[in-house]
Amino acid sequence: SLMVDVTGQTRKEKVILPSSLQGTKPNIIPNKKIEDPVSGKVSTSSLATRQDLSGFYLIPPRVTFGVLKEGCTYATTVILKNVGVNFSRFRVKQPPPHTGLRVMYTPGPVAAGLLVELEIEIFAMVTGEKDTGLEEVSHDIEILTETETLLLPVKANILF
Repeated sequence: SLMVDVTGQTRKEKVILPSSLQGTKPNIIPNKKIEDPVSGKVSTSSLATRQDLSGFYLIPPRVTFGVLKEGCTYATTVILKNVGVNFSRFRVKQPPPHTGLRVMYTPGPVAAGLLVELEIEIFAMVTGEKDTGLEEVSHDIEILTETETLLLPVKANILF
């Protein structure tokens, strides 16, 4: 039960469920989709009760690089999985150069149930003059799909 903790005592605060269990995807902007008559549609009766038949999930839903040394390049991999029943396309809007971020991926359609790896690369550089010795970089990478725009928050602290 969510009303008691592991010791059997009544919880003082409410349990926050992850977005995957709530049935919503974090950081998305729905697109107004125009129906494409030639796209591969599936009309199976077993899928008639499902509401969301298309879309992508980001694993992990956010990237935190932590503290980085100025002048070095760091990279991590994010998985973009097609959780729909049709093949779908996507493209990544590259971040501006002053962020030091770059996304490398292979473009093309993604079949239902398959995934694509996105390599997020950051060149740690300081853009402003601050006396603290630490500058925070934060940017939302936009991934444009046929049905929605996914936002991938990326954060890093650059030590100089």
